[in-house]
Amino acid sequence: MAGHRIFSGLEVDKVVGYAAVLCDLDGCLIAGGAALPGAREFTAVVGERLWIVSNNSSDTARSLSNRLSDLGIPVSEDRILLAGEQAVVHLNKVSPKIGLRCLTDAPVRQKAELLGFDLSPKQAEYVLLGRMASFNLHCLEQAIADLNEGARLLVANIDKTHPDQDGNPVPETGAWIAALEACLPGLTYECFGKPSTHLLSAAIQRSCTLPERSVFVGDNPETDGEAARLMGMDFMEINRTSAPSLTVAAGNKPLAVRTI
Repeated sequence: MAGHRIFSGLEVDKVVGYAAVLCDLDGCLIAGGAALPGAREFTAVVGERLWIVSNNSSDTARSLSNRLSDLGIPVSEDRILLAGEQAVVHLNKVSPKIGLRCLTDAPVRQKAELLGFDLSPKQAEYVLLGRMASFNLHCLEQAIADLNEGARLLVANIDKTHPDQDGNPVPETGAWIAALEACLPGLTYECFGKPSTHLLSAAIQRSCTLPERSVFVGDNPETDGEAARLMGMDFMEINRTSAPSLTVAAGNKPLAVRTI
């Protein structure tokens, strides 16, 4: 049975025996655009065993790799899997070149445009919702109109917040979902990012290893931890307000969430 341990920070020695180390981004390696304590050393020591698996829907792998390099955290783009970008790739496989209301930040919209999606449709067939920094009343009204007219909703992730550099909550995609649900009671949607296992499965496949030889490092037990549990992977939870080390008993009730 996969294990779950809680640590107050990144500990390189705890991941030595794993063939692949899958790691979340915000709250683990960075916060508020700055590297967190231990992130540079952790990245350097883990090296090519490190895979960033994040519910980020603001970047592409390339833009994030460049941004991390500027912070002294070099990770190549082929070892970065992001919910927003990968949701677009998924839609391109199952419903290519459809009318798509892409409510994400610019790098993900540009990716969708390059793949041939119509991003200004009269009637969208899908609404893709991510952490769009400029999300406003107009975006909300657009999404409501599309969904009322039959569009399907795919969300990059369900996180309500992520921490900034001072530990304060920053609104995430889940906050926008809550706004939609307030206007559309009974709203249904599909979730591509964690706790769905899509991103983890892709990382394991690319790393040519097995889940039981891998560990997931994350700060959110409801998304990171649940995805690791579904994959049968050990979970190393980073809780910077916790005691130095804590083992969590197995058998906690999993979070109920709609995934694809």
